Formats: sequence, C-alpha cells, structure tokens
Amino acid sequence: MVKFVTASEAVKHIPDKATIATSGFVGGLVPESILKAIKKSFLETGSPRDLTSIFAAGQGDGKERGLNHLGEEGLLKRVIGGHFNLSPRIGALVMDNKIEAYNFPQGTLSQLFRSIAGRRPGIITKIGLGTFVDPRLEGGKLNKKTTENLVEVIQLNGEEWLWYKTVKIDVAIIRGTTVDQDGNITTEQEIGSGEILSIAEAARACGGIVIAQVKQVASRGTLDPKMVKVPGVLVDYVVKAEQEDHLMTWDYAFTPLLNGDLRVPVDSLAPMKLDNRKIIARRCAMELIPNAVVNLGIGMPEGVSSVATEEGVGNQLILTTEAGTIGGVPASGNSFGASANASAILDQPYQFDFYDGGGLDLAILGLAETDVEGNINVSKFNGRIAGCGGFINITQSSKKVIFCGTFTAGGLKEEIRDGKLIIVSEGKNKKFSQHVEQITFSGAYATTVGQSVLYVTERAVFRLTAAGMELIEVAPGIDIQKDILDQMNFQPIINDVKEMDPRIFLDGPMGLDFYDVAV
Repeated sequence: MVKFVTASEAVKHIPDKATIATSGFVGGLVPESILKAIKKSFLETGSPRDLTSIFAAGQGDGKERGLNHLGEEGLLKRVIGGHFNLSPRIGALVMDNKIEAYNFPQGTLSQLFRSIAGRRPGIITKIGLGTFVDPRLEGGKLNKKTTENLVEVIQLNGEEWLWYKTVKIDVAIIRGTTVDQDGNITTEQEIGSGEILSIAEAARACGGIVIAQVKQVASRGTLDPKMVKVPGVLVDYVVKAEQEDHLMTWDYAFTPLLNGDLRVPVDSLAPMKLDNRKIIARRCAMELIPNAVVNLGIGMPEGVSSVATEEGVGNQLILTTEAGTIGGVPASGNSFGASANASAILDQPYQFDFYDGGGLDLAILGLAETDVEGNINVSKFNGRIAGCGGFINITQSSKKVIFCGTFTAGGLKEEIRDGKLIIVSEGKNKKFSQHVEQITFSGAYATTVGQSVLYVTERAVFRLTAAGMELIEVAPGIDIQKDILDQMNFQPIINDVKEMDPRIFLDGPMGLDFYDVAV
C-alpha cells in the first residue's frame, strides 16, 4: 500500500550508498521538494551520503534548484548524467575530482531505464560511436577519479556497436500532478510525462523503492485510467509538495499553453531584426523542406522557427523537442522542453526511439566549436563540463544536420549595409579550430554513413565531404582571405565558392518557398 508522507520522512528511506534515479527536464517534472529534503537531511544528519545519481536530461536552473541540491561534498559518490550545464554545483564537484562522473547521451540514458526495468543487460546502439562517449576515446568519463568502464564496443554481424551497461537502481524519485489514494499518478498539469514510468519500473525491477512528488490528491477511483502514467502498484511513498516546489517550468507555476489545454495563434509574432542571428536563421531556413520533422537546438537555431513563420511556411514544419513534444512551437530558456500547440507529447524514451530510428528529417543545432575533420564540440570548454544532452542522439540519427552560429565569438560586431555584411570588430575567439576539445559530433562517423552536414555562419557556409570541410558560400561584402581564412586555424577545401543568396541580407520577407531547396 502506498504511504503518504512528508518530504523529510520520504528521504529517510534512502539508504547511504544508494543509486537514485530522478525525473526532470530543465524545470519540468523535477521533484524539487524531495531534492531539497535530501540536501537538508544530509547537512543536518550526514545521511543519505555517498549516493550515485543517474539522470537523463539536465535538471536544474543553472544556479541552486534541481540537482544542484545534491551538489554537496560527501552527499554524492558518482553521477551518470546526460547534461550538466544546469547543475553547476555538481559540475564543480566533477571538475575538482571530488566524485566519479560519466556523461552519456540523454536519449540513451532514458532508454536505459527501460532496459533496467526489463532486466536486460543494457542498451546496444550505434549512438555515441566516434564521440567522446566511445571507450576508444574517453568512454564518457569526465575526470581522473572515474575509472570503471560503463560502455564497451562490441561486434554484431560484423558491425560495431556500443553497449551501455545497466545500473542497479535503488530509489526512483519522480513527479506527477495528481495521485489518488491508491497511488495512481497522472501528469495533466506537467509539460509531459518524461521518463517517469520507466524510472519507476526500473527501480521496482531492481527491488528498490519509488518516491513520487505530486501537486494534489484525489479520491480512490476518480482518475481516468487512460490518464494514469504511473500505476499505484509501482509507488511506495507520495509527497504532496507546496506550490513553490512544484512549478510547471522554472518560468511558470502553471500555464495551459504548455500542457495542451489551450492552443493560441502564433502568426502574429514580431519578425526578428536583421542582424547576424537572423542571417544565420534565414540561411538555415533555406534548407527546410515541406512537412519536415525538425529538431531545433536552443539558442541560435531557435531563430529558424521565427523566420519560417515570417515567411509563411512555419505551418509546413513539424518541430519536435527531446522531452517528447511533436508539433507546435517549442518554448525556450527556463521552459525549454515544453511546446505550445503540440500535436502529441510522447514519453521521452519513445521520442528518442523515434529520433534514433531516423525520424528526423533535419536537425539544426548550435556551432560552438568545430575542426578540420568536421567534428563539433558542445560538451566541454576549457575543462568545464557542459554535457552532451540529446545532441549525440539527434545529430547522429537525423537525415540532415546543420550546425549554426557566428563565425567567431567574444566581441564580434557586425552590420548589414546595402545588402552587404560588414565586420565592424572581429571576435577574439576562433570557432574553427585544428582540433576540438571534445568530440560531441564525429565528422568521420557522419561521412562513413553518408550523412548530409552543413556548417552555417553569418559570413560563410561549409559542407562536410569525405576529404574534409569545404567552403561553398560566402556572404556579400566578405573577403575570403581576411574575413574567413585568417579567422580559421585550418585550411578548408576551396573549389567553387558561391555568394550567399542576396535576399538573406535585405529587410523584409525573403519570399522563401520550398521550390529551390535540395532534399
């Protein structure tokens, strides 16, 4: 029988040295009340301590909330996570070599929970081959303290695969909206359901316990069984949280825009101003195709949706997020993972099945650092751990990938004058390096499987070839030697360089259509 307890009572059932699995995507589905109680108990009593934390998506606000509550020396022994940028307190422990730490692809971790639930030996996938997750490179290990191999290269039918091994889960810590007296849980006021069912089943298969945070309690027999995401047979303890610890996202206590209760028109969004961000978004938008299933990364790639809407073709795209949304307009910032006007919201593991299975026609993601081999790094900079998130799943499986960002960073100032791009002051940081610090996307793997890859900046466009990175387009007003080659740490292939479409550099709609887009 499920027991209704306070958060402080619930964490007393977490033993020292336990492995805990937590739900959450940025701020959505994060069991904040229970995480706060774990920290409080540790600071006051010294227990629970030496925990292993396993999580798929980034869970935090980049400051103190979410998994940052676990960032106390002695509380954690090991972390196995998909993304660390939102939990800098844990990241600091990793960098200081205080805890063992692994970074694996977000989607693979979310799928791993299902394998643990079915008592299978792990996940066998090609996701991660050639990246820092590959044990022939780093094996996902983040510091010197981390030595155990949790992923191996294996051969099946003459092909290479990665085997991510299962982990015993002692405690699942999940979140839903409503629970009835039998412990059945729904998620009607959340951004989705994430991987809460898989985590709960994984803990049960391992002989562990399930602790659930909810917003409200309903009478027995009053919940629609079709709405129940986690059945009460899997739940041991329920904590009813205060509103401040149960926000829909870090930005909203609740909004019907992000759970499918309310649909709103999006055609009236103000167009982006004409700057380097819009130039990049426009050039990326020229690669769109009708009815394409697309994943847009956070930051610079988000502008593609705005451009498509301005050009009147936004309704011909199907935008998706790693959290499980299909269709609609993805939210950004502290609400990333949610979508307004979504057509469907899948469990996170199933969304990554869709991605890994080639469901994405196009992925447009950020260009933080690239190199002569076309590798991309978004996961580690100057030793600081950001993490890969869903980046590896998305980029290795999409039919076409575009990496986009400004050509340089750190003080870059540019203007558009008379349809030409003018460099006012150059950025001090070169993004096109001889070798990236960490391989989050493998150019070599992409060429092996014949993947189409573009690198789009405000002044130049490159494509990946078997011989290396080739310069194929240059913005009007740009000098190839001074503004491009002198700002790179390697020599790209140069054959037939064309001028970028002049419409990109003019105010007003471009008249974008899909008539001249190569599939």
